[in-house]
Amino acid sequence: MKRMIFMISVILCGQVFADELKQFDFKVPPKSIQSRATVSECKFEDLTIPENTVVYAAGGYSGKNAGFQIDQSGHAATQFDIAVNSQDRPVILMLGAYEPTIWNLGWSEGTQILAVLVSGYHRQAVAGLKSDTPVLNSSYDNKGPCGYFYIGKGNNSSLNPKSRKLFGKSVELVYLGDRSGKIVVGAPLSGTERLMTSAKSTPDSFRDTTAPLAGQAGLDDAVAKGLIRPATSADADQWVEEVAANTSNQDVPPIAGQGMPKPPRPDLYNAFVVLKNFTYPSGLFGGNAATFFIPRGVPAPQGNPGHSAVYDFSALRCRGAQCRR
Repeated sequence: MKRMIFMISVILCGQVFADELKQFDFKVPPKSIQSRATVSECKFEDLTIPENTVVYAAGGYSGKNAGFQIDQSGHAATQFDIAVNSQDRPVILMLGAYEPTIWNLGWSEGTQILAVLVSGYHRQAVAGLKSDTPVLNSSYDNKGPCGYFYIGKGNNSSLNPKSRKLFGKSVELVYLGDRSGKIVVGAPLSGTERLMTSAKSTPDSFRDTTAPLAGQAGLDDAVAKGLIRPATSADADQWVEEVAANTSNQDVPPIAGQGMPKPPRPDLYNAFVVLKNFTYPSGLFGGNAATFFIPRGVPAPQGNPGHSAVYDFSALRCRGAQCRR
């Protein structure tokens, strides 16, 4: 297969900027992310679809790591750079990813993108489109009117029904992405095409700098601020000793070389001791779950610990799904 060189030239204010294998580097105020209205029905209003229009689907579980968050899922955002090259037929795009994702779009001269349906489990955002190109954003997180989907090798059974309902035709081709984040949709690029994009919204404009950090990033930030500290073996041992000392004697014989049975020792993976007023970051679910020790005299944290285990020294109780392990 011929090597495809993803060369991007962007037209802005009448000038052409070459940007090879990089993000479209425009500085756009964050308010630009509010430019597209939320819709309540699964349909595109007043969308004219010529007979020769082609519907393409593209995406994957996740793209390349964007290095910041666009929601409170606790997952870092990923990014797909989509180059659309269809100079002889108008294009409708169906884009889907599981992780929170920014879809950074560019298109060759002569390519017309009629509409975009974007979906996924976590938040999805579209950058680079002209402001008059209609976008329908329907994800699990935003409880969108079209439900949700994401693209994968075995995950595409809902694409044709949705496409026929919205556009009156099936998806012609599915383009699978990977963690490189680059997908060419339509005809292959020769390396000489000039790809255009809009400066109305850029990938970085979706970064929410005012929201508290979520997931592991929020925990790291709390450590840096002195609100929590990493737990040690001494903290786990203290829990075991205090629970054992405050448990009524059970009618069980001691174990040779060990003595009386002791409570299970807390897991110290991603474990922290709360030091002062603290609010759990959003998104402490699944792989982002943690373990927290709350010493006596320290206020109980606010917020939702998610799937985390919370060891409360005041009550000598563990709360959370992880406590049952």
